[in-house]
Amino acid sequence: MAILSQLILYPIKSCAGIAVEEAQATVSGLYAQGVHDREWMLVDGEGQFLTQREYPRMATIRPRVEGEALVVTAPGMPPLRLPLALDAGAPIRRVRIWDDEVEAGDCGDAAAAWFRDALQGACRLVRFRPGLERPTSMKWTGGAPSSARFADAYPLLLIGAAALDEINARLLAAGREALPMDRFRSNLVVAGTDPFEEDYTASFSTGEIVIKPVKPCARCPIPAVDQATGIPGPDPLDILQSWRGKAILDGAVCVGMNCIVLEGAGGVLRVGQELDVALSF
Repeated sequence: MAILSQLILYPIKSCAGIAVEEAQATVSGLYAQGVHDREWMLVDGEGQFLTQREYPRMATIRPRVEGEALVVTAPGMPPLRLPLALDAGAPIRRVRIWDDEVEAGDCGDAAAAWFRDALQGACRLVRFRPGLERPTSMKWTGGAPSSARFADAYPLLLIGAAALDEINARLLAAGREALPMDRFRSNLVVAGTDPFEEDYTASFSTGEIVIKPVKPCARCPIPAVDQATGIPGPDPLDILQSWRGKAILDGAVCVGMNCIVLEGAGGVLRVGQELDVALSF
């Protein structure tokens, strides 16, 4: 029996996540406690998005919702309070995320200074604008429309708990340390399935909500970053390469599946829910 065992949203792209007990499954990702997944993002002076690839210490920037604010903390830094209320008068900044350019709201000089000190590098904090859509590529969705905020490409990332178990078994056999699930930065973790069953699942559904896996998630070096300390360690990709390279993505190492909400957008997902699994064969 498949069970939804974890729900995690990441208010600020590439910073720490917030584990929640329930969340709305919107067309553009999870929504809980008044914030959307990847609603904020850090960019450089040219508007190019920043991630743990360049600044692994982003892992130690931890957001939490407190009243009407997103409170952000980092080692050695005073808390930063970001209002949840949208600032209609925020200056517009053109930003880039992979091949997409979008207009985002700039969060001001005080936030920029805080993140500059936290990362020890110049940057700006921007927020996804309400009413804006960033459509995902239909090449992988079978023509189904979808969108994302500042996620890399698709609104949801799903991983089976058994996939991590197999990864860790192979790492341990190679003399490496086991990894926690947070290294793979999933939104949805599913227990009770076979290892990597998500690779060949047509849909996960509960009630009216239908979640469709559409594209394997090609991995970068971020799983090497300890999410508690922001310190990179041994890269597991060399072990994963031996059996997780996907020819369909030119041999890229893949763990987890990018997903869209095919039906029931706006419905609520809850930790502990049973999921109906429809395999793709």
